[in-house]
Amino acid sequence: MQDRNFDDIAEKFSRNIYGTTKGQLRQAILWQDLEPLLAQLGPGPLRVLDAGGGEGQTAIKVAQLGHHVTLCDLSAEMVARARQAAVDKGVIDNMHFVQCAAQDIAQHLESPVDLVLFHAVLEWVAEPQAVLRTLWSTLRPGGGLSLMFYNANGLLMHNMVAGNFDYVQLGMPKKKKRTLSPDYPREPQQVYHWLEEIGWQIVSKTGVRVFHDYLREKRQQHDSYAALLELETRYCRQEPYLSLGRYIHVTALKSQAHSRRCKDKV
Repeated sequence: MQDRNFDDIAEKFSRNIYGTTKGQLRQAILWQDLEPLLAQLGPGPLRVLDAGGGEGQTAIKVAQLGHHVTLCDLSAEMVARARQAAVDKGVIDNMHFVQCAAQDIAQHLESPVDLVLFHAVLEWVAEPQAVLRTLWSTLRPGGGLSLMFYNANGLLMHNMVAGNFDYVQLGMPKKKKRTLSPDYPREPQQVYHWLEEIGWQIVSKTGVRVFHDYLREKRQQHDSYAALLELETRYCRQEPYLSLGRYIHVTALKSQAHSRRCKDKV
């Protein structure tokens, strides 16, 4: 079973995700978590891996802060777009680009990184635990993880609000093979368990778009964006809203004690 490659729909992906309030809100909430995580990991330039980094929106902003970023993506088209964007933004010297799957990135890194970004990728990979273990291996002890995944709870809620009762009864099977609808929506508790089983210490959990996609009047997503962002920010880290976000963002640290135990066993 192959993981998703976006070469065929890169332009559609860019337009439908980052060209809308969906993408604007996602980035705004994400950076509310990322800024303190970056500060926690150290004052100096960090070594950052953006695994499955797509067009590089997040990676480029990290590079603009002075950090050194390696971006990998399975899609040659996405990597080319990210490289050109880095040139346009003047951060190409702070970035390194690799066309490969996240599962294969370890062989392309010369040393462990301080931070791994893994955003909106877990829901496209057939073997999620294997990918998470690979990312763990690339990270230095005490390093950080920023993981954002497509939430199965949010998918169910979205379909119920839309009245798609028969579709929910069928288990919400994917309707088309080559679409922007993720192949493997993830159950939050399952993902948390995987992380803790590997050894990560979860620091924070945030719902992303806990209200935006459920608005009855879709025009309010744009017309009332400022008010919506304020309310999303207020409630996105509280239950039950957190667990109803269309995505969930988790920050975690690689336990130094766990890393030492793993070495002792080898």
